Amino acid sequence: MKVVTFGEIMLRLSTPGFSRFVQAASFDVTFGGGEANVAVALAAYGVESYFVTKLPAHEIGQAAVNHLRRFGVRTDYIVRGGERIGIYFLETGASQRPSKVIYDRAHAAITTLQQGEIDWDRVFEGAQWFHWTGITPALGERVRAELRRALEAARRARVTVSVDLNYRAKLWSVEEAQQVMRALMDYVDICIGNEEDAEKSLGVRPQGVDVEAGKLDEAAYAELALELKRTFGFQAVAITLRESYSASINGWSALMVDNRDCQTPYRSRRYQIHLVDRVGSGDAFAGGLIYGLLMKNNTREALEFAVAASCLKQTIPGDFNLVSAGEVEKLMHGSGSGRVER
Repeated sequence: MKVVTFGEIMLRLSTPGFSRFVQAASFDVTFGGGEANVAVALAAYGVESYFVTKLPAHEIGQAAVNHLRRFGVRTDYIVRGGERIGIYFLETGASQRPSKVIYDRAHAAITTLQQGEIDWDRVFEGAQWFHWTGITPALGERVRAELRRALEAARRARVTVSVDLNYRAKLWSVEEAQQVMRALMDYVDICIGNEEDAEKSLGVRPQGVDVEAGKLDEAAYAELALELKRTFGFQAVAITLRESYSASINGWSALMVDNRDCQTPYRSRRYQIHLVDRVGSGDAFAGGLIYGLLMKNNTREALEFAVAASCLKQTIPGDFNLVSAGEVEKLMHGSGSGRVER
C-alpha cells in the first residue's frame, strides 16, 4: 500500500515546557509540517509512506530528511536545493492561555520548485493515495503550480486524493484562499476540515456553530458536512469536532458523511483530552482516516480509528503521531483509562 504526501517540512523550535517566548533561554528542536506529519503517522501503521518536498542540500536540510527516515518515511522523491528550511516557533499554552505560533518561512526551499524537478508520473507509480493540505498552495505561486501538476498526475494514475483544508490566516487572505482552493476541489475525493476551514477556504459557512462555547450543535456540523459534499461532489467529508474548554482540556470527536456507510452523518465516540501538545492533531486524524479507509471494513470503523489516533497524538510532544495501529485499536475498543501497562 503506497501513499504519497506533498508539502513543506519545517524546523520546529518550541519553548521548554510551558515557558513564554519572552522568557525562553533555549528552544526544543524537532521537525514538523502538515503532510510530513501524515506521512509519519502512516509509516507507523506499516504503510509504505512517501513524503515529497524540496529541502536545502546543507546539514539542516539533511537533518530533516534523516528525521523522516528515522520514523520510516520514504524520502526517495525529495528534491535538494534552495537556501533555507522554514521555521516555526511554538509557545505551548496552558489553562486559559492559548498556544502561539510564529512563522519564519519566507523563501523556504519548497518555494523555489521548478517545473520538471519532480517527475509526478514516476512518483505515483503503484500508489493508491495522495494527500495534501491547504497550507501547501498558500506558500506561493510556484508551489501552487507544482501542486496542480501533482493533482493532474494523480488523476492520470487514478489515485484517490484527500485534502485537509487547513486554512492559515498568517499565510494568505480569505479571498485568495477561496479563489485557489475552490478550483482545486475538482481533484479531491475525500475532504477533511473543521468549521473555520470550511468557511475561510471554501466559503461554506456553518450555522449555529461556536467552538469556544464548550458544547457542540451536532446538527449544524452534520449539515455543514452535507453541504460540502453537495457543493463539491466529494466522495466523503470528515469534520473534526473540538470542544475547547481551555488550552489544557478539550473534547474531541468527529463526524463523517460518505457514499458508502455514512450517507446519514455519523458521529464518532467522544474523548476528553488533557492536552500535552495539540499541534499535529488534525494531521494525526487525517493519517488515521487514510489508514482506516484503506484497511477497515467500513467507514464508521475508519472514522473511529482516526479519532482514537488523533486523541493519542494530543498526549505526545512534537508534531508526529508516534503510535502503532495496535495502540490505536486498543483505545478504540477499551476504556482509555491510562492505567500503567506492566
